Amino acid sequence: MTVRKASHAGSWYTDDGEQLDSELESWLGAVPATVDTLATTLEAESAALPMNGVRAIIGPHAGLSYSGATAAYAYRSINTSGIKRVFILGPSHHVYMRRCAFSQCTEYETPLGNMQVDREMISELQRKGRGAWESMGLAVDEDEHSLEMHLPFIYKIFEHQIDDIKLVPILVGNLSFEREQSFGALLAEYLESEENLFVVSSDFCHWGSRFRFTWYKESEDTGAVQLGKRAGPRETPIWKSIERLDYDGMRAITGLDHAGFRQYLDQTENTICGRHPIGVLLGAVSHLFPECPGNTDNGPQLRFVKYAQSSKVQEASDSSVSYASAYLYLPVKE
Repeated sequence: MTVRKASHAGSWYTDDGEQLDSELESWLGAVPATVDTLATTLEAESAALPMNGVRAIIGPHAGLSYSGATAAYAYRSINTSGIKRVFILGPSHHVYMRRCAFSQCTEYETPLGNMQVDREMISELQRKGRGAWESMGLAVDEDEHSLEMHLPFIYKIFEHQIDDIKLVPILVGNLSFEREQSFGALLAEYLESEENLFVVSSDFCHWGSRFRFTWYKESEDTGAVQLGKRAGPRETPIWKSIERLDYDGMRAITGLDHAGFRQYLDQTENTICGRHPIGVLLGAVSHLFPECPGNTDNGPQLRFVKYAQSSKVQEASDSSVSYASAYLYLPVKE
């Protein structure tokens, strides 16, 4: 038995189980029962939470004191009834990979209790995608935070059935568009199953000189520039320019437009660290619904329900990270 330690507990979030449980209760409890979806491709609409038919969520993976309140909106979207397995797709921050990698562990530790890894499902996927997958060693697994930061929320929402829940952690490498499509096709049948939930781990724009990204547009009609640290005050606040940049990306994601999202990334170079896990999700949806565009009454629907920034950047010397939460609803096929 190999247990992955909760290596970021005590730094990125508390390692005290009681305190962590209380924080999770607070964040989840603060989400209203009815939320307004963000006006990305459509007019804002109301959504009652939790929802039936949610097969996937997108949520942030920063330190919980920064992103926990935003992540809670994604987790409150989920009706946990009937779910037996949680796939977690997170980007690799420390190791360069051109494929996706499975954990070799049998359990993942959290301050709330350990969770079982579904070794049988991993073996099944390895057989179906022979040669497509890699394995990550324990050191790589424990260094990476994009998977771990979702475990407390996963444990919390499934706490009354936790012994019946298994994890499928997948570290997603720097994939080409074609490989995003390919891995999406491999995972599509599991996304479709009501027994599975997919958690897609991603922060949005990382802005500031420390991220080597200072993209700025005064308005929709002006060209983009990279601001120097000594750039003076701007008519449009920098944080508002960042928000518009993120919303443009969220618009492509909401439209379930995989190619459009990739084009947006190529054009803006927005520092969305989970771009490839999001791409795999979009690839899976396009495999399941090749003739059905998003946002139709009888098709798949992806909605963003929360957006936030770690700070409101006013000066070019400032920095921030953006967080967004979304859910993906899939209709039951006849």
